[in-house]
Amino acid sequence: MLITTAFAAPGAAATPDYMSFVPLIVIFVLFWFMLIRPQMKQAKEQRNMLAALQKGDEVTTTGGLVGKLTKVDESFVGLEIAAGTVITVQKNAIQTLLPKGTIKTL
Repeated sequence: MLITTAFAAPGAAATPDYMSFVPLIVIFVLFWFMLIRPQMKQAKEQRNMLAALQKGDEVTTTGGLVGKLTKVDESFVGLEIAAGTVITVQKNAIQTLLPKGTIKTL
């Protein structure tokens, strides 16, 4: 006749179910080493810096204020931003610990 008989194609080899999760695991590992781990390390350094603050340290706040610490409490610090001008800011607002003498050079 004019129509030939159709035959089914041979079946593909079955892959194990866990192989479908391998790309997800690889992506998670990459995220861990490229994003999560460095942020955790930076947060730990920030916590250690805040814990080590002392009276007389020169710091920069997240708002850009530069000053010298006059009082250090549990959650607040006194920041002298000009001669005789002391403001109170949250300890978490301290961003950077500056080297001694930085304020004099500004």
